[in-house]
Formats: sequence, C-alpha cells, structure tokens
Amino acid sequence: MSERTAEILKKVRRIELKTRGLSKQLFTGEYHSAFKGRGMAFSEVREYVEGDDIRTIDWNVTARFGHPYIKIFEEERELTVMLLVDVSASDSFGTRDIKKDMITEIAAVLAVSAIQNNDKVGMILFTDQVEKFIPPKKGKSHILRIIRELLEFKPSHKRTDVAEAIKYFYNAIKKRSIGFIISDFLSGDFRDELKMANRRHDVIALQTYDQRELELPKMGYVQFSDPETGELQWVNTSKKSIREGYAKNAKDHFKRVEETFKKSGVDYAQLQTGESYITPLLNVFKNRG
Repeated sequence: MSERTAEILKKVRRIELKTRGLSKQLFTGEYHSAFKGRGMAFSEVREYVEGDDIRTIDWNVTARFGHPYIKIFEEERELTVMLLVDVSASDSFGTRDIKKDMITEIAAVLAVSAIQNNDKVGMILFTDQVEKFIPPKKGKSHILRIIRELLEFKPSHKRTDVAEAIKYFYNAIKKRSIGFIISDFLSGDFRDELKMANRRHDVIALQTYDQRELELPKMGYVQFSDPETGELQWVNTSKKSIREGYAKNAKDHFKRVEETFKKSGVDYAQLQTGESYITPLLNVFKNRG
C-alpha cells in the first residue's frame, strides 16, 4: 500500500469515526423525526377495543370471525437520501480549503445518519456538469466509499451550475427521496429546476460560505484569482468604494439565493466556515420534525 493511500484511508477512518459519534449523539433522533418515511404500510390485524378508530376496521376479517377486527399500520421507514455536493473551485475558497473540509464533514454526517436509520444513500458530485454519480445503497463499506470520494475526488471543471445538478438528480432518481444540496450556490439561476425537483422530492439546501466572501479586509493592493476562471486581477483594497462594492455584491448574492429557497418551498441553512455547523443543521431537522 502506498503512503498516499494509507494517509487517505486514515483520513477516511478519522472522519467516519467522528461523524458516526456526532450522528449517534446528536442527529439520529432528529433525523428520524424530520424525515418520517414514505407513508404507512399494513402490518397486521387485531381485535377491536373500545377507543379504536372505526375507520381502521377490516370488514373482511370482521365478517369472517363475527366480531370487529382493525388493521394495524406501521410507518415505512426506509428512505433514499441523495447528497448533491458542489466540488467546483469556489468551494476551495479560504486557507487550507476549509470550506471543502466542512462540506466533506457535513456530507459524511448526513450519510452516516441515513445509514444508521437504515436508509439508502447516494451522491452526485458536480461542477458545471455532473462529475460523478454514486447510486444509492446501504452499508458501512458504501459510507466509507462516499467519504473517500469526498476526500480524493478531483473535478475536471471549475465553474458551478446548480441547475445542471438538480436536473440530473430529477432524471436519475425517479422514486421520491430526500435531496441535500451542499454548495455556496455561486451559480446562475436555478429557481425553476429547484421548484421542479421539490415537487417530486424533498429538497434541503445547505449554503456554505466563508466570512472573507462577505467582507474585504483593508490590505492595500492584492492580487485576486477567480477560483472558477483562473483570471488574475490586482485590486486596491484600501479604497472604501472597492470594499463597499464587494460587500454589496456579496449581500445581494445571499439575498437572491435566500429568495430562491423561500419561493421554491425549500428548507435551508447557511453554514459558515470556522463556525460549528451542528446547531444550524440541527435547527433544520427540528423545524421539520
């Protein structure tokens, strides 16, 4: 085994252990109540007792035995969870790829929570196209594969197109499922696709961002590189108008994205690098539960 492979496996195991602990301690109960399953399935019949809902009486069994029986239903728990993960260059913004690290951990926590509830998990890695599709499955080995792909995957494109990922999700997964879109949503318009997907599936948006995307510090002339295009440009960050314009553009982007989520009927959370993602993610679960 090469040194790099051994290091990757060590990282996979470390993330798997951490997220499994988080999922057991914090998320499993909230996850179960937030996503209640596809519906109710017939389980058995039993004799009617006073106080039972008469609408559940099984008339065929009642006629056969001469006294009332009712149908017992149980919740169909098994769900399919799809993780739509943005792996474009803008999600490497910040020192040591901290946004990418957070996205990896969030996706792993969601995947482990699903597996612990006996649900299937699949994943779509996307840029401005779908880079990789992992069909939904169960099992620990499948979770380890997902974590490894999140750590190792090298995209062939740099730009972001959320609409393309959503369309692929809609066409590839016919059965109603839960779709978590994890991205900074620095993309063209995707409102129509989001509405369409949310009619068939249950979609939740998790927007990641770095504080430095919102406020430009005063550092004099700084050379910036657009992570998605590679274009280099010198910017005088000492100019107040430059910093104000930067902040306004960031604020406008957040407002547009938030309006898109609300008008599409999609639950969402905003997750900042350097801050705990646990509380905002739990709040999404609790509000749904």
